[in-house]
Amino acid sequence: MQKKIVNVAVGVIMKNRHVFVSKRAEHQHQGGLWEFPGGKVEAQESIFHALKRELAEEVNITVNSSQALMRIEHDYGDKHVCLDIHLVEDFSGEAKGLEGQLCQWVAIENLHELSFPEANREIVSKLQSDF
Repeated sequence: MQKKIVNVAVGVIMKNRHVFVSKRAEHQHQGGLWEFPGGKVEAQESIFHALKRELAEEVNITVNSSQALMRIEHDYGDKHVCLDIHLVEDFSGEAKGLEGQLCQWVAIENLHELSFPEANREIVSKLQSDF
């Protein structure tokens, strides 16, 4: 049986060399781990539109513009994800968790101290080497 591929728009929200991260709810896939906010790309939706919609719904910000950072495909065994990761530095609003999730700003150099899902570790490595 073909495994479902989930396309996800992910935002690396950055301000003053700090990145905004949120913790996944325990009942979710990869629950209890930290993540870069974002969500599923709906049918007929662009990556940017999905990113803008998800970050408004999840973390209270309006994305004015973003730039593609990287793309990661990862197979978790039970599901296959395709992450389109965008760097978001041009936004308005105060980032905070709107779905009851724990959120925080973390210095880029400290990101590796948090537990992220396997697919997100490559993002942490890239941020720490490029920024």
